[in-house]
Amino acid sequence: MAVLAGIDEAGYGPTLGPLVVTGTAFRVPDNLLSGCLWQALRASCTATADRHGRRLVVGDSKKLFRGGEGLAALERAALVMLAAAERRPATLVELLDEVCPGGRELLQSYPWYAAAAPALPVCLDPGDVATKANAVRRDFASNGISLLGVFCELLPEGHFNRLVRNTRNKAVVLTGMALRVMERIRSAAADERIRICVDRLGGRQHYREPLADSWPAHEVAILEESAERSAYRLTRLPRTYEVEFATEGESRHLPVALASIYSKYLRELLMAEFNRYWCAQHAGLEPTAGYYVDAQRWLRQAAPAISLLGVNRALLVRER
Repeated sequence: MAVLAGIDEAGYGPTLGPLVVTGTAFRVPDNLLSGCLWQALRASCTATADRHGRRLVVGDSKKLFRGGEGLAALERAALVMLAAAERRPATLVELLDEVCPGGRELLQSYPWYAAAAPALPVCLDPGDVATKANAVRRDFASNGISLLGVFCELLPEGHFNRLVRNTRNKAVVLTGMALRVMERIRSAAADERIRICVDRLGGRQHYREPLADSWPAHEVAILEESAERSAYRLTRLPRTYEVEFATEGESRHLPVALASIYSKYLRELLMAEFNRYWCAQHAGLEPTAGYYVDAQRWLRQAAPAISLLGVNRALLVRER
């Protein structure tokens, strides 16, 4: 057996809200390490919606979210995959405890996230989740595949600002979060070979140095460094890892697409808590998705409430 994993982020660009980086890892037969999980799981999963709607759509989170179902499309993929692995978080708190150990404690210093405890699913009938989870579970069993885990790193606004000040580069912060996710995947795996596919981080093309710094006991060999793909082999006998950073990773690898879904789903759930809190503080305040142009509108509208509550801007507004 081997481990095939994918990593992607949500929230790198916005002005408000958290940055989330997630990895999803599957234990697969060794011959699938370079294969296509969409093809292997074609009986239950698809990258794009089919006309009958019987299969689980695991695709680019941004496209799913902009589609007709919005959050429901993300929620279906996120909760079905966990349920197929016999993990059924009933609240956002339980989801954080499952995929992001320490995340709940991190959020407690932010009043707009501190009460983050909505019941899950938010949008779906639990029966829909269970039905699709049964189909995915059967497909897993037929192909010798299992979900090893979902590994999330969460960075709220104030923590993001402190790290960016310390490193003077938000791309370094993003890379560091991805490397922590890789280490968690590596720790969860046994002695299998591991292949990790990462959506290209902030336009960076060369990753040998951060990989070598993170795993100094490993020999790091460059397999490819191009505009589309940067690939490396890390070796410390008897274990070997392959890590690649590729553009449009969500369309290349199911684990990357699923990672993008968890990142976007968690960020949207937390933004809903953000908006619920602040709209309760200021009558007539309209919710925001947190992206730059609308964030400026929101900050103007919310200014009286921010001032009245004495909120430190460095805890609320991302500096880069």
